[in-house]
Amino acid sequence: MLLRKRPAVLLSLAILFTSLTACGNNPTAKTLEQSLAADPRLQENPGIFGQSPRNEPQPGQNQPTVQLPSDFPPNIPLYPNAKLESVTAERTAENSVVTRWLSSDPSNFITSFYSDQFQKNDWQILQQPTDDAENIFKARRDDLQVKVSIQAQSVTNPKPDQPQTASALIIEYVSNSTATTQPETATSQSSNPNVFGPPLPDNLATSPNNTSGSQTPAIATVKSQQFNDLNQAPPELRQSIQDLAALGVLSLKSQEVKSSSNNAITNSFEPSKNVTRREYARWLVAANNAMYINNPAKQIRLASASTQSTFSDVSKTDVDFPVIQGLAEAGLIPSPLSGDSTTVLFQPDAPLTREQLILWKIPLDTRQALPTANLDAVKETWGFQDTGKIDPKALRAVLADFQNGEQSNIRRVFGYTTLFQPKKPVSRAEAAAALGYFGTQGEGISAAEALKLKASN
Repeated sequence: MLLRKRPAVLLSLAILFTSLTACGNNPTAKTLEQSLAADPRLQENPGIFGQSPRNEPQPGQNQPTVQLPSDFPPNIPLYPNAKLESVTAERTAENSVVTRWLSSDPSNFITSFYSDQFQKNDWQILQQPTDDAENIFKARRDDLQVKVSIQAQSVTNPKPDQPQTASALIIEYVSNSTATTQPETATSQSSNPNVFGPPLPDNLATSPNNTSGSQTPAIATVKSQQFNDLNQAPPELRQSIQDLAALGVLSLKSQEVKSSSNNAITNSFEPSKNVTRREYARWLVAANNAMYINNPAKQIRLASASTQSTFSDVSKTDVDFPVIQGLAEAGLIPSPLSGDSTTVLFQPDAPLTREQLILWKIPLDTRQALPTANLDAVKETWGFQDTGKIDPKALRAVLADFQNGEQSNIRRVFGYTTLFQPKKPVSRAEAAAALGYFGTQGEGISAAEALKLKASN
């Protein structure tokens, strides 16, 4: 059958070819010819069938990427969930380098990260964020100076799975090589102990008004702290802890906890844990000076490094030496300086007891000599069944605290009780609650009021 049809097929093709050749100018023939011609786009765009156009790289190949400078200081902490956007060299006297980053994390996460990193790695923090409008860190370590600016910003046209907010991160630094080319500036700055001195304990900074260098008043830093376990504190004590944390006075070496959802680093306050004597001393100075930040006459001065240590177990190299020695020199804690020749040890890592909490705090509330007291006077006023267990040194402070009415430390911290339990260790939550108010009833200041004062400044 196929052999019979083949001559007919060949005859048909011959007739068609003859018609096309003979009638080249016929419109129908031209249409047929164009339909059978090669697509001209194949010559202009050979990449349609997989061949790459000449001199045009494929997407993702040889694309220029932003990289950190080769001399970027490795000790500058980098936020892990941030993408480098640009690097520029500023034409300033310091020849600083500015790196710009973008992160999908909230700005408070980034702020917490840098606050923790600077503190852990012995950076001297010259400026810390004061509010959301000026979220800036300035820090110095050796000859390296760095400025970190964190700004929240909205995302335009976010994708369905993309957050509607992001954070812009700017890290500006002056490299070591640049800093060393300006010895005069560095020398003049480092000669001022209030600007570039040895780092103070965690949450203490030097006052810009003190230029003598002999004593340095301690003031609370403006860094706001956030703790992830305050729900474990007694409800009646939480507000004081939150206010003091917002003032940045509750510094501690607590463990870091990473959230599985956002990898943010937060601090555990561990409110039920016993507070140590060194921690309470540190918080006491920082809280007092934060409350009276505009009243230098009521601030506690830190001891200088050249001061002879009063306690044999607190050396000059101890991170809390300026605080503990400062309290001893102010007569706020028992020591040979206050006539107690038997108290030669401070025992910084021992738990703080209830009677010690009151003994150290009351002089900062009354700002006057403590009243004469005996066991009968304390028992008649407070009605404690265990009055006889109170150390004679603390009796006067306990009696003076009664005169403070509802603002007394014992009532605010321990509530109504007929047992003082003077030797019982104090928890961190209780210690913070005691520091939530300074002064006497009707003439004092709370941590909440100090926060308002801070915001107005």
